[in-house]
Amino acid sequence: MNLFGVLDISGSALTAERIRAEVIAVNMANAQTTRTAAGGPYVRQQVVFQSSGGAPAVGFEDLLAAAGQGPRMSSGEGPEGVRVAAVVPDRTAPIERYDPQHPDADKDGFVALPDINPLTEMADLMGASRAYGLNSSAIQATKAMIASSLEILK
Repeated sequence: MNLFGVLDISGSALTAERIRAEVIAVNMANAQTTRTAAGGPYVRQQVVFQSSGGAPAVGFEDLLAAAGQGPRMSSGEGPEGVRVAAVVPDRTAPIERYDPQHPDADKDGFVALPDINPLTEMADLMGASRAYGLNSSAIQATKAMIASSLEILK
């Protein structure tokens, strides 16, 4: 893989992590939404990543093979990046809370609230933020290597 391939991989990861952070922000904003256009409470969304380009991801066996420690298990050149395969709804049931004064309460006085834990969402957001930052650093390092290569070729 050349240095421009590294830029493509990190660039695709930046896009995927940005989408992940946006979905998390929407989840947090709708943590108390009890009524949506579809009816019922808001349903938490999750992002599913997938290797792009159809090439298999490099696994532990591939790393051993590259180091000369074992046979290569997968075919292909390795990953070409990451993409968001889907944004899927969480399958957990809504939380039922007794609040007979709420406008969306049922006949028994219970309100269905989204099962969104702010701590979980913040931890996911921190993970997305850190992954974004690391990929940004990888792009900066790659740009510096390309610049150094051009200086050497002068």
